[in-house]
Amino acid sequence: MAKLHFLFFLFFLASTSAQQPEPKPETRKTYIIRVDNSQKPTIFPTHYHWYSSEFTSESSQILHTYDTVFHGFSAVLTPSQADNLNNNPSILAVFEDRRRELHTTRSPQFLGLRIQRGLWSESDYGSDVIIGVLDTGIWPERRSFSDQNLGPIPKRWKGECETGEKFGPENCNRKIIGARFFSKGHEAAFPGIGVANTTSSLEFKSPRDADGHGTHTASTAAGRYSFKASMNGYASGVAKGVAPKARLAVYKVCWKNSGCFDSDILGAFDSAVNDGVDVISISIGGGDGISSPYYLDPIAIGSYGAVSRGVFVSSSAGNDGPNTMSVTNLAPWITTVGASTIDRNFPAEIVLGNGKKITGVSLYAGKPLKNKLYPIVYPGKTGTLSVSLCMENSLDPVEVKGKIVVCDRGSNPRVAKGVVVKKAGGVGMILANGVANGEGLVGDAHIIPAVSVGSNEGDLIKSYASSPLATATINFKGTVVGIKPAPIVASFSGRGPSGLNPEILKPDLIAPGVNILAGWTDAVGPTGLDIDSRRTEFNILSGTSMACPHVSGAAALLKSAHPDWSPAMIKSAIMTTASVTDNQMNHMTDEAAPGKASTPYDFGSGHLNLDQAMDPGLVYDLADEDYVNFMCAIGYGPKTIQVITRAPEICNRKALPENLNYPSIAVLFPTSNTGVSRKTFIRTVTNVGDDVIAVYKVQVNSPGKGITVTVKPSTLVFNEKVKKLSYTVTVSADSKNMNLGDTGAGFGSITWVDGKHVVRSPIVVTQVTPL
Repeated sequence: MAKLHFLFFLFFLASTSAQQPEPKPETRKTYIIRVDNSQKPTIFPTHYHWYSSEFTSESSQILHTYDTVFHGFSAVLTPSQADNLNNNPSILAVFEDRRRELHTTRSPQFLGLRIQRGLWSESDYGSDVIIGVLDTGIWPERRSFSDQNLGPIPKRWKGECETGEKFGPENCNRKIIGARFFSKGHEAAFPGIGVANTTSSLEFKSPRDADGHGTHTASTAAGRYSFKASMNGYASGVAKGVAPKARLAVYKVCWKNSGCFDSDILGAFDSAVNDGVDVISISIGGGDGISSPYYLDPIAIGSYGAVSRGVFVSSSAGNDGPNTMSVTNLAPWITTVGASTIDRNFPAEIVLGNGKKITGVSLYAGKPLKNKLYPIVYPGKTGTLSVSLCMENSLDPVEVKGKIVVCDRGSNPRVAKGVVVKKAGGVGMILANGVANGEGLVGDAHIIPAVSVGSNEGDLIKSYASSPLATATINFKGTVVGIKPAPIVASFSGRGPSGLNPEILKPDLIAPGVNILAGWTDAVGPTGLDIDSRRTEFNILSGTSMACPHVSGAAALLKSAHPDWSPAMIKSAIMTTASVTDNQMNHMTDEAAPGKASTPYDFGSGHLNLDQAMDPGLVYDLADEDYVNFMCAIGYGPKTIQVITRAPEICNRKALPENLNYPSIAVLFPTSNTGVSRKTFIRTVTNVGDDVIAVYKVQVNSPGKGITVTVKPSTLVFNEKVKKLSYTVTVSADSKNMNLGDTGAGFGSITWVDGKHVVRSPIVVTQVTPL
């Protein structure tokens, strides 16, 4: 009957169109359609037959069908066709395909991993755990992906090694056990062109990585030991991933210079979970700076489908820090990872003609300047933005030839500025941060002698360069380890609070994401620029993209050591054992404001600390029902929740979003409240320690003046019969005496201790203006 109605509707359109002026052709777009699969008529043998027969026409095109983490399909439609689908009772949601962006050896030791003891040895280095990496593919020939001395592929694996351009079954092994590529959404966005021709540089229509980002993240998570590794002499040593024996399943969803599309990402989630991965690592986020509601966010939807089937999902927090509310990937079932520094740096020294020395960072490995002084110029003094940013064709060769050029950091790629300087005849470059980037620095493998400096140093250099007799040179100092303080929060790391639900503290934690050495593609040089003819086995990159796979590898180790742990238990173990101090035993600071104490809005629960995560003592577990209660509490109705969960849900429960059994606590008080306000939260912990009989006592660190935190009971006693216990946290705030300081928030913690374990949860108290 539905088919007859659909055909009648098409007939009605055809008969009325003859009486109306011919409309302008509609632009066709890709849409993702969530279908209530329980409505499928029995006449159709498969869901694909149902979708193609009832919901599409000859003028539309199905790209992907989803049946694991999501029920439905993606298709190329006109806006009118999409609107018509919204009126069909079998359709739960229709949303437009969006473009996403990538969030782009010593770090395992820095995280507390030891060869002879601890999590590495207890987990057999992550052996037989499968990490699915959704990224730009992989360069399989790298030593990081050797399968030497690895056992057979886990029998539960159901994936495959797809054949494509310069990639075939021979490129998979016992390390890379599967590889797929997803390009239909991408190709639909560039109709008639094809993947390999949508960028100005080399690309492969296959799992092979032409960009480098995917190879880097995969080897960070699970790269094998590679001796005598370096990037053109920098960071030399033994390169290794966090879980060196874990297996890799590669899902190429991002394409060089042209991003990643939601429809392809959702298809990869669907395949990865069905293939049998244990962990999903996705260093991808919104490219428009806007966080969509969970039911319109395919990363949130795909992640829920994965977590509900026991798959841990970690994702990057985004690189739009230090702005507040810049964190992305906000769903509570995702582990959201920000970035930190490690105790290694690549200093370069600028010597000005007046004798002043300024230290910056660089990975330049070419011919040095040999202490020779060159004239220095800041073309941006004219006030022209394109010139100050050293954008393409902006520099006057007469002004910069033979000189060291000062360029402002901005929207165009940092390494591309050096190319512009070189084309104009400059001999070197000083890349100066603006106020937005502060003092946070990352190393780049520049093609000319170049160095990055912070905002304050940049202003000083620009002032000096205003003199017509100003000179300078740059000396490159190589690799320095043992840097203090470290870790500190990277200036670019996405910051909280959550722009969707501030009751859930995001990011969840931070991990190494600055100047990380890992594997690289052979398709491009270390800068990724077409002009860069250099090739290197390893590259050094920075971003929350680099932080995310550290946590993915950590999850693989914990899954190997504790196969029965749920994704929420793994997440809890990582969060409650995270560290908030640096290697000088001081509270972690913020790279964006040197010396300033960082907060849970910057680092979540703290910095990844794998020396403690294997034995956390207590964990906070979560099941599907808990996430459904959360969605009910934030106002999602049954149909909206079904878009995410794939099953009808009835919100007949009384729940508060802050009562989700999360390892952190965010307290929101309305600004209109006067006098004393109170909120009570419930949390439940499970004893996973070796001691069946355990007694934990609470320690409270108050979030600030005028705020009182009371925990009942103050002692938790576990035994053979009692493995789970609940407690309440009551937070009282006196509006007359409360002082939240410049941040508008108070930061404290509650910690359960038994003499062996320290189980810490941050508390954030803030005032909000009701909508």
